Amino acid sequence: MHGPDPDCLYPFNGEPHTVFLKNAISRPNIFVGDYTYYHDDDGAAGFQDRCVRYHFEFLGDRLIIGRFTAIAMGAQFIMNGANHAMTGLSAYPFNIFGQGWDEGFDFATIDAGLRGDTTIGNDVWIGREATIMPGITIGDGAIVGTRAVVASDIPPYAIAVGNPARVIRRRFDNKTIDRLLAIAWWNWPAEQIGRHLDRIRGADIDALERAATSLPSAQGASQSPASPE
Repeated sequence: MHGPDPDCLYPFNGEPHTVFLKNAISRPNIFVGDYTYYHDDDGAAGFQDRCVRYHFEFLGDRLIIGRFTAIAMGAQFIMNGANHAMTGLSAYPFNIFGQGWDEGFDFATIDAGLRGDTTIGNDVWIGREATIMPGITIGDGAIVGTRAVVASDIPPYAIAVGNPARVIRRRFDNKTIDRLLAIAWWNWPAEQIGRHLDRIRGADIDALERAATSLPSAQGASQSPASPE
């Protein structure tokens, strides 16, 4: 049971509403892991243009999304290019209009507010029209509710809703979360995932842990494939 081809753009018989997202990305500062998908009734292949905002390569920030993450229609990733200088008395971006207004502008006033990479973990579910602000980290297994505005980090296996998004509960107790993070099934080879699919989508952590221990050591959890070299 190897499952679908992660290198297929349209995994639903060519239907354009859903893409395995890594295959729809051409920007060098976006990294997406295998099997992560985006759904959009208006054509999911347009993700990087419609959903990733103010992403300018010269700023150096990256959008990093792990494996097996589900992203619903209209999710927005706001990157550091949206930042305005806030070190002075006005936040108006005079410099971008030129015509003399750019003279004397100090880029350090922008740089002071940059928040770095935006990182979405593995097995994350991001609801419809959720907004992820710059520099946010969303941990493995987290769920972000519909139209939530995520302005601070979300820990692994937490459920966050609202504006600003707040964690309403953890999906599992801390011990179970630690065990799931150690298992990191999303990094297993596809053949092993297919073989143990009932354990992954089941509710028996002991059974999943036994499956993990049966893997060859060289095939166990490792660095997320979405992570840049």
